[in-house]
Amino acid sequence: MKLRCAIIDDEPLALDLLESYVRKTDFLQLVGRYNSAVSAMEHVREEAVDLLFLDIQMPDLTGMEFAKYVDKETRIVFTTAFSQYAVEGYRANALDYLLKPVSYSAFLEAAGKAREWFRLSRTSVPEASLPQAPDCIFVKSEYRTVRIDLKDILYVEGLKDYVKIYLAGQPKPVLSLMSMKALEEYLPSPQFLRVHRSFIVQMDKIGVLERGRIVFGQTYIPVSESNKEVILEYIRQRSVL
Repeated sequence: MKLRCAIIDDEPLALDLLESYVRKTDFLQLVGRYNSAVSAMEHVREEAVDLLFLDIQMPDLTGMEFAKYVDKETRIVFTTAFSQYAVEGYRANALDYLLKPVSYSAFLEAAGKAREWFRLSRTSVPEASLPQAPDCIFVKSEYRTVRIDLKDILYVEGLKDYVKIYLAGQPKPVLSLMSMKALEEYLPSPQFLRVHRSFIVQMDKIGVLERGRIVFGQTYIPVSESNKEVILEYIRQRSVL
């Protein structure tokens, strides 16, 4: 399956870089490149674009504004040099968000997400037979296999080769030999968010935010700069103050 993609960016170097990435990715087909959202307006719909790499900060019409006119079946990956736009991409339900300068590995990961999205959406499967989202995971801990209900997870702390899974009502965490990346792939997003390279939190379990850190009892969890606005927006949407 090839995805038809287009690039919109007012920076010539960024356009050239993304085009080179598209051309060496075998499941992508470039159908258009544009140096402004205005010039792309008529063509993106006509070309039936599957995947759009869209710069956020552009003159006349920003990427966020242009996204409102894109066909609902088109998946958007925002690109920008400014990390503060991450929360706007989160609001716009973008497939991914790439920070410039974009590496090929980050580009390929975003393109892979799009391919998987279209693979699932184009597979004709009766709704009743679709797999349900998991409500638990099983991990190995101290020579045992332990069931962990996702609803009970407060947060996860990553050590060098281990993770500590902290559970509601449990005085001690579950210690398991695995990487944070491996566990992160099993935890559904956006229910779980990796707020720092060493921590994953369950969003609905956040009770206290103090000086930009998430508080669980006596534990203060740092939040990376790229995720601070996401956390604050999550709280603002539920605030009655």
